[in-house]
Amino acid sequence: TQITYLSLNNTLRMHSRAARGGATAASGAGAAANPASIKERLLGWCQQATQGYKYVNVTNFSSSWADGMAFCALVHHYLPNSINYDALNPKDRRRNFEIAFKAAEDNGCAPLLDVNDMIEMGDKPDWKCVFTYIQSLYKHFVMMPQAIAARAAATQAGNH
Repeated sequence: TQITYLSLNNTLRMHSRAARGGATAASGAGAAANPASIKERLLGWCQQATQGYKYVNVTNFSSSWADGMAFCALVHHYLPNSINYDALNPKDRRRNFEIAFKAAEDNGCAPLLDVNDMIEMGDKPDWKCVFTYIQSLYKHFVMMPQAIAARAAATQAGNH
């Protein structure tokens, strides 16, 4: 929905600025919430979170996710105890998807992708399906903790 879309855009903008040490990008704080900028920022978040992971090079929301390794890396980045990343094999796509999706779901993420669907899509998963799931992971791992922290700070400030 539009509210979620704008909230995601604002959070991605803040996350991008924080990653650059607080500098404002050319798109700036007044950047319009358009699909291209949200897609680019979400891709940047994925790249940052999966940087340095073996077998992972996120360049898009389709083929970069086809073997399940990027999903595992992204989930492992936020939930390092839920996945033994070093034991994964990029050729075992089904197992990688199962591990990543189960770890995410066990930690409260919505199960928006199906292992069998990802296997059937082969080397070029539908980018819209992947994007929607990644958006959900972003909301779960980044936006929700920020909202919880803000509520806790407001509650604490109100108690003083």
